[in-house]
Amino acid sequence: MKLAHVRERHAPAGTGWRLAAALGPDGSRWLDLEDARRSLIAGDPGRAHNSSLFRQPITTLDAHLASGLRIDALADLLGADADEPMDASDLEFGPPILQPPTFRDFYAFEQHVGTMWKRREMEIPEAWYRLPIFYFSNVSEIRGPGDPVWAPRGSTELDYELEVAALVDTPVRDVDAARGEEAIGGYMILNDWSARDLQREETTVRLGPAKGKDFASSIGPWLVTPDELADVRRDKGYDLAMTAAVNGTELSRGTWSSAHFSFGEMVERASADVRLRPGDLLGSGTVGTGCLLEVRDEILKRYLEPGDTVSLTIERLGELTAPVVERPGR
Repeated sequence: MKLAHVRERHAPAGTGWRLAAALGPDGSRWLDLEDARRSLIAGDPGRAHNSSLFRQPITTLDAHLASGLRIDALADLLGADADEPMDASDLEFGPPILQPPTFRDFYAFEQHVGTMWKRREMEIPEAWYRLPIFYFSNVSEIRGPGDPVWAPRGSTELDYELEVAALVDTPVRDVDAARGEEAIGGYMILNDWSARDLQREETTVRLGPAKGKDFASSIGPWLVTPDELADVRRDKGYDLAMTAAVNGTELSRGTWSSAHFSFGEMVERASADVRLRPGDLLGSGTVGTGCLLEVRDEILKRYLEPGDTVSLTIERLGELTAPVVERPGR
């Protein structure tokens, strides 16, 4: 399944998101899952007694997970004879998860890590090869497709980061890597925006990242369940190309399968001695070449500026685009 929060482009201000599923692989038509639920109950009223999925309205993915159901339960709504499917061109897409309880971002691609340490004229620490390292990011500044992003106060070095995000959809604790991916309900594109000048200054005191990272994280355009990717499984990930472009010019290219750590290993590390909850986000870290800090001198020769458009694409996960704008006045 491909799942997304959608609303009509010209809907009145304050209109809420609706949870929808793509009909077909290209994402051009979408089924409103609440319409589908109502249609199926109309055809068989007993469904509401036999399945908790049918007992309450389908609103958001957040609410669905909070009810104790996993993402794959929504597959029972597909194929309903509901109203006319919605055309993607008429829709605005929101973040696939609106309010994740937590967001842990890892550091899983060796090429990116090696480039960062080479800039410091140092080797990758031995511990990196043993431990999936992560930091906690800010869940209050989640952006969706098309939402603008700006450099935070005091920064002139805004950068994108091309990543994959995984969404946990069942409670787990102390799970091992072999079963870790069983806790994942789906994947999406992640842009882990960075203010490189703030980050550089903060990391001199060996704590963080803090303000260099917590001002925006973009996710979307939709969530793709693992069964949609099973045929391209390879090594620690999936054999899917990952690219980033600024103003239509490709700057970054890598593959998900080049990750040193699998999401199963990330779940194992994240769940050690703590509970992971439905809705928690895990980021993969930046794929090799997947940020301007690595590649800006080759083509763009600068950091991002207002007027730029950043587009991240991962095969089968779609394209996540964001305009860069001036920091709004306060």
